[in-house]
Amino acid sequence: MTIRKFITVVAVLFLLTAQAYALEKLDRTAIDSNSKTGATWDFGKIKQGQILKHEFDFINNSGKYLKIQDVLTSCGCTVSEVRKKELNPGETTIVEVKFDPTGYNGEVEQFVYITTDSLDNPVIKIIIKAQVEK
Repeated sequence: MTIRKFITVVAVLFLLTAQAYALEKLDRTAIDSNSKTGATWDFGKIKQGQILKHEFDFINNSGKYLKIQDVLTSCGCTVSEVRKKELNPGETTIVEVKFDPTGYNGEVEQFVYITTDSLDNPVIKIIIKAQVEK
Protein backbone atom coordinates (compact mmCIF):
# COMPACT_ATOMS: atom_id res chain seq x y z
CA MET A 1 0.00 0.00 0.00
CA THR A 2 1.37 3.37 -0.93
CA ILE A 3 1.59 6.20 1.56
CA ARG A 4 -1.09 8.14 -0.34
CA LYS A 5 -3.56 5.21 -0.14
CA PHE A 6 -2.75 4.74 3.54
CA ILE A 7 -3.43 8.41 4.30
CA THR A 8 -6.68 8.25 2.33
CA VAL A 9 -7.84 5.16 4.25
CA VAL A 10 -6.98 6.74 7.61
CA ALA A 11 -8.77 9.97 6.66
CA VAL A 12 -11.91 8.10 5.57
CA LEU A 13 -11.93 6.05 8.79
CA PHE A 14 -11.52 9.22 10.84
CA LEU A 15 -14.41 10.93 9.04
CA LEU A 16 -16.68 7.89 9.46
CA THR A 17 -15.88 7.70 13.18
CA ALA A 18 -16.50 11.43 13.64
CA GLN A 19 -19.79 11.19 11.74
CA ALA A 20 -20.96 8.21 13.84
CA TYR A 21 -20.13 10.11 17.04
CA ALA A 22 -21.99 13.19 15.80
CA LEU A 23 -25.07 11.12 14.91
CA GLU A 24 -25.02 9.53 18.35
CA LYS A 25 -24.91 12.95 20.01
CA LEU A 26 -27.69 14.27 17.76
CA ASP A 27 -29.91 11.40 18.85
CA ARG A 28 -29.90 12.68 22.42
CA THR A 29 -32.19 15.31 23.86
CA ALA A 30 -30.73 17.98 26.17
CA ILE A 31 -32.29 18.75 29.55
CA ASP A 32 -31.26 21.88 31.39
CA SER A 33 -31.25 21.56 35.20
CA ASN A 34 -32.97 24.98 35.35
CA SER A 35 -35.77 23.91 32.98
CA LYS A 36 -39.28 24.22 34.35
CA THR A 37 -40.71 22.23 31.43
CA GLY A 38 -38.19 19.35 31.27
CA ALA A 39 -38.01 17.50 27.97
CA THR A 40 -40.17 15.39 25.67
CA TRP A 41 -39.23 12.54 23.36
CA ASP A 42 -41.67 11.00 20.87
CA PHE A 43 -40.74 7.51 19.65
CA GLY A 44 -43.37 7.82 16.91
CA LYS A 45 -45.15 4.73 15.55
CA ILE A 46 -43.85 1.56 17.15
CA LYS A 47 -44.80 -2.10 17.42
CA GLN A 48 -45.62 -3.95 20.63
CA GLY A 49 -42.80 -6.09 21.96
CA GLN A 50 -39.85 -3.90 21.01
CA ILE A 51 -38.04 -2.25 23.91
CA LEU A 52 -37.22 1.36 23.08
CA LYS A 53 -34.37 3.42 24.48
CA HIS A 54 -33.52 7.10 24.41
CA GLU A 55 -30.71 9.00 26.10
CA PHE A 56 -31.04 12.51 27.48
CA ASP A 57 -28.08 14.79 28.19
CA PHE A 58 -28.79 16.30 31.62
CA ILE A 59 -26.79 19.53 31.98
CA ASN A 60 -26.19 21.24 35.32
CA ASN A 61 -26.66 24.90 34.43
CA SER A 62 -27.57 25.91 37.98
CA GLY A 63 -24.19 27.48 38.69
CA LYS A 64 -23.97 25.31 41.83
CA TYR A 65 -23.02 21.74 42.71
CA LEU A 66 -26.09 19.56 41.99
CA LYS A 67 -26.98 16.14 43.32
CA ILE A 68 -29.51 13.91 41.56
CA GLN A 69 -31.30 12.19 44.41
CA ASP A 70 -33.56 9.82 42.49
CA VAL A 71 -35.15 9.03 39.16
CA LEU A 72 -38.76 7.84 39.32
CA THR A 73 -41.08 6.65 36.55
CA SER A 74 -44.86 6.74 36.25
CA CYS A 75 -45.15 3.07 35.25
CA GLY A 76 -43.29 -0.23 35.50
CA CYS A 77 -43.11 -0.24 31.70
CA THR A 78 -40.58 2.60 31.88
CA VAL A 79 -37.17 2.34 33.51
CA SER A 80 -34.55 5.02 33.85
CA GLU A 81 -30.93 5.19 34.91
CA VAL A 82 -28.56 8.09 35.53
CA ARG A 83 -24.86 7.53 34.84
CA LYS A 84 -23.57 10.17 37.28
CA LYS A 85 -25.55 11.59 40.19
CA GLU A 86 -23.25 14.37 41.40
CA LEU A 87 -22.57 17.22 38.98
CA ASN A 88 -20.40 20.30 39.22
CA PRO A 89 -21.61 23.49 37.48
CA GLY A 90 -21.57 23.00 33.70
CA GLU A 91 -21.16 19.23 33.96
CA THR A 92 -23.35 16.81 31.99
CA THR A 93 -24.56 13.28 32.63
CA ILE A 94 -26.69 10.86 30.63
CA VAL A 95 -30.19 9.85 31.69
CA GLU A 96 -31.17 6.66 29.88
CA VAL A 97 -34.88 5.87 29.53
CA LYS A 98 -36.21 2.49 28.37
CA PHE A 99 -39.85 1.90 27.48
CA ASP A 100 -41.55 -1.49 27.01
CA PRO A 101 -44.86 -1.02 25.12
CA THR A 102 -46.09 -4.59 25.71
CA GLY A 103 -49.80 -4.51 26.47
CA TYR A 104 -50.34 -1.00 25.13
CA ASN A 105 -52.25 0.02 22.03
CA GLY A 106 -52.69 3.51 20.63
CA GLU A 107 -51.21 6.70 22.05
CA VAL A 108 -49.09 6.28 25.17
CA GLU A 109 -47.51 8.92 27.36
CA GLN A 110 -45.24 8.08 30.30
CA PHE A 111 -43.25 10.26 32.69
CA VAL A 112 -39.80 10.21 34.26
CA TYR A 113 -39.13 12.46 37.25
CA ILE A 114 -35.56 13.49 38.09
CA THR A 115 -35.43 14.70 41.70
CA THR A 116 -32.50 16.89 42.73
CA ASP A 117 -31.29 18.78 45.78
CA SER A 118 -31.99 22.10 44.02
CA LEU A 119 -34.28 24.37 46.03
CA ASP A 120 -35.17 26.33 42.87
CA ASN A 121 -36.05 23.34 40.67
CA PRO A 122 -36.24 20.10 42.70
CA VAL A 123 -38.09 18.00 40.07
CA ILE A 124 -37.47 17.90 36.33
CA LYS A 125 -40.02 15.97 34.25
CA ILE A 126 -39.30 13.96 31.11
CA ILE A 127 -42.22 12.92 28.92
CA ILE A 128 -41.94 10.01 26.51
CA LYS A 129 -44.60 9.35 23.91
CA ALA A 130 -45.36 6.63 21.39
CA GLN A 131 -48.09 5.47 19.04
CA VAL A 132 -48.22 1.71 19.72
CA GLU A 133 -49.49 -0.58 16.98
CA LYS A 134 -50.24 -4.29 17.34
